[in-house]
Parts: sequence; C-alpha cells; structure tokens
Amino acid sequence: MTNEPEVLAAARMLLQRMGVDPSDLMNEPEDRKPVPTFDAYIPVVEAAMKENTARSYMTYWKRIAAKWGSRTLLEPTPSEIAQLREEIQANAIIRRNSRGGRNTAENFIAALRCLYKHAENDGLITEAENPARRADKPRRLPSTRGALSNHQLAEINHYAATTGDEPELDALLVRLHTETACRRGGALDLRPRDLNPAQCTIYLREKAETARWQPVSPSLMAHLIDHAQQRGATDPQSKLLRYRNGAPITSRRYDHLWNRIGRYLPWVTTLNVSTHWLRHTTLTWVERNFGYAVAHAYAGHNDATDHANATMTYVKATLNDVATALATMTNEPHPLAN
Repeated sequence: MTNEPEVLAAARMLLQRMGVDPSDLMNEPEDRKPVPTFDAYIPVVEAAMKENTARSYMTYWKRIAAKWGSRTLLEPTPSEIAQLREEIQANAIIRRNSRGGRNTAENFIAALRCLYKHAENDGLITEAENPARRADKPRRLPSTRGALSNHQLAEINHYAATTGDEPELDALLVRLHTETACRRGGALDLRPRDLNPAQCTIYLREKAETARWQPVSPSLMAHLIDHAQQRGATDPQSKLLRYRNGAPITSRRYDHLWNRIGRYLPWVTTLNVSTHWLRHTTLTWVERNFGYAVAHAYAGHNDATDHANATMTYVKATLNDVATALATMTNEPHPLAN
C-alpha cells in the first residue's frame, strides 16, 4: 500500500466530505441511533422550541426541507451548505433595511446550526459529524442605526400623530418605544395584566426569553389603560395593543408606520429609520446623562450573557435608577424614582 502524499490527501478529503473523523476509524464501531432525514427531524425540533423562535426559524427550515428533505442530516457537506446559503442570500426579499441579503444568510446558518445542535444533544450525530459547525456564517456588518436628534424625533412624533388611518395608535407606539426603549417584540407581546399602575411599570418579554419590569410615566400608563379599555382588551391574557376594530396589531403595523412617515420625511427613508432607532435614541440619552450602568439596565440587557463586561457585576443599576432616568427624561414624577 502506498503512502504517497497525494493518496493521503485524497483520503482525508473523502473522509471530510463524509463527515468522518479519522480517529473514529481506530475504534470499534458501536451501535448508534439511525440518523433521521430532514423531513422527519424538523418537526421534532419545531415541537421542542418556543413558538416565537420556531416561527422565525421555520422559514429557513422549509427551504432546507425543500432542498434536502429526503436526505439524512449527515449527507449535506459544508460546500453544499455554502451553496444553499448563497442561493438563499441571492433571493432574499428586498426591504428598506436590506444589506444585500446578509441578514437572511446569517439567519439561515443560525437556523441550520439550531437543527444540528438538537441532533447532537439527541445523540443522533457527533460534534465531529456536524457539518453546520464548519459552515461559515456571514460577518455581521456594523449597525447603521444611531440616535435621532430632538428635532428629528419631534418630526416623527408629529407625522405619527397627524397622518394615517390610526394616528392615536401610532402616536402611542412611538411614545411607548421612546420611553421604554423596548423592542418591537416587547410591545407586541404586552398584555393587560402586564400593566402595574401602582408602580407605573410594565412587564416586557423580549428576545432570548428575557423579561423585565420597565418604568413608564404616569401619563403613558394612563394612555395604555385607556387604550385597552376602548379597544376591547378586557382579557388580562390577551394582546394589549389593538386596532379600532379590536384586532391585535402585528409587526406589519410598524412597517406601515415607517413607510408612511418616510413619505412625509424623506430622510427617514434615506436613513432606513425604524423602531429600533427610537431605542438607540433613548439609550444614548440615558448613557450620556446617567452613565453606562443605568443605560445597561434601561435596555434590559442580560448580565448573564455580558461576559465582555464583568464590571457590571459590581455597578449594576436598580429599577429605581431606571425610574429616575425616565422621570428626568419625561419631566414627570415617578413613584420609584430616587
């Protein structure tokens, strides 16, 4: 048998394509669970995940099933994954904040890695056999978002409150996000039982299953309660934010809002301003006036995942600190303010 370099290189390449670690060939074969197909395994993973997470990944899992549904998890190679990633990126829907489909490609790899991570945990494949670990994830570009000026924020509030078919609703949305710096998901998941009028706080559930009580001004609390009563949000567990006809709003309301404001304010369209810009604006103001620790707490960032900043263990801000910043920003007294 020859040991020529070319032969050894070809053997290594073949083993890599098969997802086989050469060290595994030195061990006796063991009985293993049968590796399922994508068609069989995707429903298993979907059922094991939170509804919102599964919904966000399902778009990509459907594309994977359409391409490789009858194949087992071990069959696709890193090169085939890269090809599908490029295909999905090239056909990404063009939106106002699109950046060449990079976010779509990034989300595809995240969805694929989630699928394979479950397969590892279920003992169906080994870490060495996982092709998703060797698939490149597009590097996230620096954010183009930034803090709005007082004048820009005033213009946005004006056109939100004076145009469109639901100006009261849109004005309430802009104010809610400006005061709390919450994400869209936090607002969409608000329920009547999440309002605490006595302490002027609302309970926000946001990404990565994080949740927190967030102070709001007394006047905003009154508007939220009035909105719920007028629009039929009587069930404490039901969605709080609703249209006049009583139907809960969805993320489409935000798309409609910013598209409309962009028609009156061209710079909104040029800069691709979105709801997240309100979060940037508020947190920037809080950081400049009350420091990083208060801004960190105001944003609802999870200390457990903030490994890069161990100092937060010692300088963590309290709910009272957040309420004090809010009271200063809104010029309204707050029951929890220092």
